[in-house]
Amino acid sequence: MKRLPIPEDVTGEEIDKDVRQELQSLPKTLAEDVARNLVMVARLIDEDPEQAYAYSRIALRLASRVAAVREAAGFAAYATQKYSEALAEFRAARRMTGSVELWPVMADCERGLGRPERTLAMAGEPEVQKLDKAGQVEMRLVAAGARRDMEQLDAAIVTLQSPELASNSVQPWTARLRYAYADALLAAGREDEAREWFAKAVEADKDGSTDASDRLAELDGVEFVDALTDESEGAEPTSDRTADDSGVPDQHQDEHRDQDQDHGQDQDHGQDQAHDQARGDNS
Repeated sequence: MKRLPIPEDVTGEEIDKDVRQELQSLPKTLAEDVARNLVMVARLIDEDPEQAYAYSRIALRLASRVAAVREAAGFAAYATQKYSEALAEFRAARRMTGSVELWPVMADCERGLGRPERTLAMAGEPEVQKLDKAGQVEMRLVAAGARRDMEQLDAAIVTLQSPELASNSVQPWTARLRYAYADALLAAGREDEAREWFAKAVEADKDGSTDASDRLAELDGVEFVDALTDESEGAEPTSDRTADDSGVPDQHQDEHRDQDQDHGQDQDHGQDQAHDQARGDNS
């Protein structure tokens, strides 16, 4: 089996204790090998998803009967938009554990495969009621995204309306929920309401997980200017650019932004779950 290099400082002890416990079913040397590859998945899934995927395939070949490995492989495939493969891995992990935790990301894989009607069917299944609050909010976001995929903007807006959206309490999901609602309102032509909700998203987004501040500035007509000057030639500032191309993530700039945005947000969340599932030093 072809292996990939792993830095010497990666011991495998960095992974989540629950994952480490699962790996105890393996011989010690094999468990350490799998753990080190899982750490590399977590380290790279944001900055180099393809390389993270490669490490996940090695872990999968070493320990395909361990649920945590199947889950990590699923998130790595999801991060590289290999949705069919991701869905297969998530299903395998779910069969092994009996947990419904992966239900929202499984539903989002159906979106990625161009099957939003299946996503909506999953949103109505009993499994949703078994999810914790964070999982139910995630399912709501995925379902709204599916409605938008089907060009059902009004239904998407209604889907996002919930006690969690109306609450003044800031939870880990609050910024993304408010952002999705603002984006749906804007797509529906309700610009004043959209501006209000982008502002609320900014208030909740303490770690910059969304580009709500850029979207708000765009609505307010704010322009950002690059002040880079070639002093040796006394050049004028080299470029002016609007909020649309001032550091907004790529999925918010392409021509399908209104349709793709929610999916990109869901994918970011899925990558966060991968970090929690197999934590590395820099996760």
